[in-house]
Order: sequence, then structure tokens, then C-alpha cells
Amino acid sequence: MQPQSSAAAPAWRRPTRGEHRWPAALAILAAIALQLPLPTSITPTGRLLLPLVEAVLLVVLVAADPFRIDRESTVLRMLALANLVFIAVINGWSVVLLVRRILLHEPITPGRLLIAGGCIWLTNVIVFGLAYWEFDRGGPAVRASGRVEVPDFLFAQMQSPDMAPRDWEPEVVDYLYLAFTNATAFSPTDVLPLSRWAKLLMMLQSAVALIIAALVVARAVNVLG
Repeated sequence: MQPQSSAAAPAWRRPTRGEHRWPAALAILAAIALQLPLPTSITPTGRLLLPLVEAVLLVVLVAADPFRIDRESTVLRMLALANLVFIAVINGWSVVLLVRRILLHEPITPGRLLIAGGCIWLTNVIVFGLAYWEFDRGGPAVRASGRVEVPDFLFAQMQSPDMAPRDWEPEVVDYLYLAFTNATAFSPTDVLPLSRWAKLLMMLQSAVALIIAALVVARAVNVLG
């Protein structure tokens, strides 16, 4: 990329104030809420214990850094990643339990099956969206510093800066959109992964989404039939 002065560079390539904490916190709250309707047979342990642990980790993180994410702190980053990994592991475990139940033809009503599959699928979107957000160019705090110019994900606004506001930079919603389109189209749409880790992570998300959709829909049709 051609070097640009700080005044002429778009927001994603220069130091900024950093993103607000609340959009990421809301996304985590949504992931926690989606775990509550799951049947106990496809949750690793008690229905309320794991969401409670996730909520406590979120409260600690928000209390430690409640406003803008512009402070590079190893402790804060490890806390944020720990919560994300915890939610991802729990959701992945639920995927395994759901697939096992479907393949073994264990009894489950179509309604409960579709609700469980939908909650797990949506949680998968949130988890991968937050993962893209946490790792792209070193995470939100590093992106705010403007030190890393080469992106891991190439958004349309980066390729056509004249079509976006000068203060535009990717935020949580943009990464959630990326995760949603990857889970529905099973391929990149208007956001391109550039790093190898980004490509592998998108491959993993597409595979999980495809497994959930195919098995849940097939079993539901079979039960209804």
C-alpha cells in the first residue's frame, strides 16, 4: 500500500479514538441469551451455570474498560479472548451433542430441534464475527493506534474509499455481517480474507454452519414426514 500522511489517510489507516465497548458487549449478551433455550441434553452442563460464568467475565471486562477500546492492555485482551474462547468451546460442544443426537436418532420434537439448531447457528455467527473482530490487525485496540496498515480482511470501503465517509473503519457490526454472509453463502461476499488464518477461520465457520443446517433441516423434515 502507498504511504499516506495522517491527514489524508482514511480512518482505518490512522490513529483514532477507538470503538465503543457496548456493541461487542451486546453481541456477547446475545450469545449468552441464545444458550438459555437449549435443551439440557445438548448443553455440556447445567443450563444456567455456563451462561452465568460468561456473564461474570463480561461484567469484569466492561467494568475494567467500559467506554472506548483504545488502551492496549494484556490483561484486558486476555480477559476478552478468554470469554470468547469459553463461549466458542461451549457452542462447539453443543454442536457435537446435537449432531450425535441427530445421528443416533434420539427422540426430539421438530420444534425443539429447529429452536436448538437455530440458537446454535446464530451463536456460531456471533462467535466467529467476534473472532474476526478480535484478531483483524491485532484487535480493536491495536487498530485504534493505526500501527498496522496491512489488513487481514479487505472490506469494500477500503478498496473504494471515495464511496465511504472519511471516518469509516470496520467495527463490530461489520465483522458480524461478514460472519453472517459467510454462514449463509458459505463463501466470501464483499469482504475478502487476506491472511491465511482468516481464510482457515472462514473455512471452519462455513463447515460448522453447513453441518448444522444440513443435519437439522434433514432431521426435521424426516420427523415431520
